[in-house]
Amino acid sequence: MSILVLIPARMAATRLPGKPLADIAGRPMIAHVADRAAESGVGRVVVATDSAEIRDAVTACGHEAVMTGTHHQSGSDRIHEALEALDPEGRVEIVVNLQGDLPTIETSAVRAALEPLEDPTVDIATLAVAITRDEEKTNPNVVKVVGSPRGEGFLRALYFTRATAPWGEGPLYHHVGLYAYRRAALARFVSLSPSTLERREKLEQLRALEDGMRIDARIVATVPLGVDTPEDLERARIMISQGLNR
Repeated sequence: MSILVLIPARMAATRLPGKPLADIAGRPMIAHVADRAAESGVGRVVVATDSAEIRDAVTACGHEAVMTGTHHQSGSDRIHEALEALDPEGRVEIVVNLQGDLPTIETSAVRAALEPLEDPTVDIATLAVAITRDEEKTNPNVVKVVGSPRGEGFLRALYFTRATAPWGEGPLYHHVGLYAYRRAALARFVSLSPSTLERREKLEQLRALEDGMRIDARIVATVPLGVDTPEDLERARIMISQGLNR
C-alpha cells in the first residue's frame, strides 16, 4: 500500500500560543512529530499547515510541508486538502492523520495504527490503551472507545464517549486520536455533515460510525503525551532530553 503521513498544524492554540513552534531541545515541536513519523518508516511525511511560519520552520528542519486553507474546522478537512494537492493522481491508498502536538509519540505506535487496515472491511484505523488509573475512567477529557474484541489486541469500535463505558466488569479503553484512513474513507468522511452524536459528545469520529463506516482500534501499551499546556511542554522537554521518546 502507498502510505502518506500528514501532520495538520496551525497557530491557533489558545492554551499554548504558538504551540507547533515551541522549542524542545533546540527544535520546534512540530519537527519532533515529523521526526517520529519519518523514523516509523511507514511512508512519506508532510506537515499540512495554513501558516507560512510553520512551513518555513518545518522545511528548515529538513521535512516537507504543504500550505492549506485557513477555513478548515478540523484536521481531517485539512489533510484531505493536502492529500488532493500532493497526490492528484490518486496513487496514495492510505492516509495517516498524526496530530502535531505528539512530540514523544513512539514510532511503533505509528506503525501499529496501520495494522487494522490489513482487514479489507475496515475503513478507518486508530489506537486504544487499557485504562489503569481509576480517575481516568470517570474523566470526561479521557475519551473511551467501546468496542468488541476482534482477535488478540484489536477492537471493533462500536462507540466513542466521554462517559464511563461500558458498564460492568472488564477493561475500559482510552482512545488515542491517531487515525489511518483508506483514501476513499477520508473522502467520504469529509463529505459528511457533523452528526447528531458527534455534536453531542464533541467527538468527530462518531460522524463516521453514524454513517455506517467501520473503525477498528489496535490496542497499544501507552498513551502518548499530548502537549496542550505549559506543563505538558515541560514534560515533553524532559522526556526528549532523557531519550524516552523512542
